[in-house]
Amino acid sequence: MTPSTLPFAQPGRFYRGNLHGHSTNSDGAWSPAEYVRKYRQNGYDFVALTDHCTEDHGYDISDTREYRDDDFTTLLGAELHPGQIESGSAWHLLAVGLPLDFETHREGDTGASVARRAMEAGAFVAVPHPNWFALTVADIETLDAVHAVECYNGVSDYDSDRGLSWHYIDMLLHRGHRVGAIATDDTHARPRVNDFMRGWVYVKSDALTPESLLGALKAGHYYSSTGAQLHNVEFLGREKLIVECSPASYIYVTGESAGALRISGAWLTEAEFDLSDVESRWLRVTVRDEAGGRAWTNPIWLA
Repeated sequence: MTPSTLPFAQPGRFYRGNLHGHSTNSDGAWSPAEYVRKYRQNGYDFVALTDHCTEDHGYDISDTREYRDDDFTTLLGAELHPGQIESGSAWHLLAVGLPLDFETHREGDTGASVARRAMEAGAFVAVPHPNWFALTVADIETLDAVHAVECYNGVSDYDSDRGLSWHYIDMLLHRGHRVGAIATDDTHARPRVNDFMRGWVYVKSDALTPESLLGALKAGHYYSSTGAQLHNVEFLGREKLIVECSPASYIYVTGESAGALRISGAWLTEAEFDLSDVESRWLRVTVRDEAGGRAWTNPIWLA
């Protein structure tokens, strides 16, 4: 994403959605119908049901098309598990926007081959919960390309305090990889597991349709949240940045160097940053509210 492609000035409106979750078609506790109903009843505009495509679960993509209407929609997706990572465990790859006839398993598949095939099939491809399963930056660099990495994963946060993965994204950015960042629930809805409505994306789209949402995701026209909201992020030339948000305690601008530009206070709803002394190829904005909720822009490339 660049200053000219920030989502806030794009046409359309923001739609709230969860891009990662599981049903009884794999290892989740809710049926597909219940999964969709729970999110719809709690103010979401869309979901992706991304059941695990493994031998135990038949390698099938969950079909949620019957739950679409004018006010709510679904994106078809899956969590794919080809090959192995450096630690010896199977890959986890999130693919949203897959066609139902996508071949989720081939003998000899690798993370790179599956990510490539999913992207060629039109999917938005992301690396989920890297901090949770000890993925390395070297692992991610074996992939030809991905659209995003999960910066926050709700079930990993609750289960093991490994929900945040921004350090992986920052290292990839330092190496020149232009990846986005998504927050998700990774919903399983098991008893006594709080993995519902913990992380989501706001996608700026001109229509609430799978095609439009998928196009906006691929273009980076979204931001991620665990509670806070971003209303506007705007560059005025190269040396000034304007941020407008829901009431916040901290607003940060982070780049390649250590530290960050920071404004703190009570019920902050706007801030202006002087970037004239900032030397960085990329920046990102973080808003943190009194309850600990955050909102993050995608990395914004300046050069």
